[in-house]
Amino acid sequence: MKKVLFAASECVPFIKTGGLADVCGALPKEFVEDGWDVRVIIPDYSCIAGKYRDNFEYLTNFRMTVGPYCQDKYVGLFKYVYDGVTFYFIDNEEYFNCSTPYGDILFDIEKFCFFDKAVLSALPVLDFRPDLIHCHDWETGLIPVYLKNEFQGNMFYWGIKTMMTIHNLRFQGVWDKKTLMGLSGLEEQLFTPDKLEFNKDANMFKGGLAYADYITTVSETYCNEIQTPFYGEGLDGLLAARHFDMMGIVNGIDYGVYDPYTDKKIPVHYDSTTFRKGKPKNKEMLQQELGLTVDKRKMMIGLISRLTDQKGLDLVACVMEQLVDEFTQLVVIGTGEERYENLFRHYAWKYPDHVSANICYSDALAHKLYAAADAFLMPSAFEPCGLTQLISFRYGTIPIVRETGGLKDTVVPYNEFENTGDGFSFTNYNAHEMLKIVNYAKYVYFEKRQKWNKMIERGMEKDFSWRNSKEKYEALYNFLVG
Repeated sequence: MKKVLFAASECVPFIKTGGLADVCGALPKEFVEDGWDVRVIIPDYSCIAGKYRDNFEYLTNFRMTVGPYCQDKYVGLFKYVYDGVTFYFIDNEEYFNCSTPYGDILFDIEKFCFFDKAVLSALPVLDFRPDLIHCHDWETGLIPVYLKNEFQGNMFYWGIKTMMTIHNLRFQGVWDKKTLMGLSGLEEQLFTPDKLEFNKDANMFKGGLAYADYITTVSETYCNEIQTPFYGEGLDGLLAARHFDMMGIVNGIDYGVYDPYTDKKIPVHYDSTTFRKGKPKNKEMLQQELGLTVDKRKMMIGLISRLTDQKGLDLVACVMEQLVDEFTQLVVIGTGEERYENLFRHYAWKYPDHVSANICYSDALAHKLYAAADAFLMPSAFEPCGLTQLISFRYGTIPIVRETGGLKDTVVPYNEFENTGDGFSFTNYNAHEMLKIVNYAKYVYFEKRQKWNKMIERGMEKDFSWRNSKEKYEALYNFLVG
């Protein structure tokens, strides 16, 4: 039986701030069903819900020195089995007694240096020797570095492969060399331009990408984009050099959680044959709940997002007046930069009958919006994968996206002459180009409803379940470990 260990800073259902947690929670389940031994290791955050944390099984503890600045630290090990998957938790109150997984970047760098070394140090104690350690994002970047250097003196670690998945290249764990050497205990010879050195500083993610046996990203287009200066965040040269050891695999979504036919969070259930009646009823009920004009004929556009520049909200701000005309309603759910929170609050005050600003994150409200909206807007500057468009397809909601990363890989632009496609897309990062495609979508919605409905059918028939992604990861795992 082949053994794989997922190492990550977050994982559903225990702790989540983004899509990384969904991958680490959903993907291992798919492998367990097929006879693989796939386990997951994450920090034991004190903010993990009590209904899980109170049931963790204590295994053992040991002491460990990470580097000169980080000596004689306690490492506790806990275990919990959930949905057939074994989860391990690295415990240390100094680092993981927190209300959120991330905070001050220097402290984050210190605690993930600790976590990365603790993961490898724990393996002999856990009596689990993986064939492959699948590392996720910069927080686990030093695992391949430690494995190929400091830990090679122990035969137990010989032959263990590592794979590094890039969920978002923008965050890399960068600090000055002297500090990172002191925290990590890594030798000075590793801090060179072909390894951890980065613009005269040190970069944890770069170390992982240099030393991992293979690199994946969460979409094919993003895999190509990050090999260019515009998207590469300073690492495009390294990634281009590793072109032949890298591929993109689009994330999946949990089809049990996101299913308009069985979803308990939406008022009216429907499927690909009954959406014509089901979606308008959901729309009217959400309009009433949010205080919008109750009229199923209006086009409702949804936007669920972190409210940041990355998500293209500067484009939305530029043409907001033209977006929210009398025939269109815009419903926003999310939190983020104050200027965008206030932008949507202002327009909800100015046009209360057709703009709703929900400056929060509510999973229940998000499900209702997926079921009620006619279209979803995702004009991202860059998007490694994106989950919103995948969920939109599932609920018969047409995505309007910018052609970047996973959005380009998953949304087929509508072609009125061939009657193909399942969404709308624009190429350049330009507010008026975005507005033009939104207006085109409105035209098809109001004037070509039969063609609009055919697009919905095509979208609902697509398969973005984890089973699909799992098959690609399985082929890659087999390639790496034989």
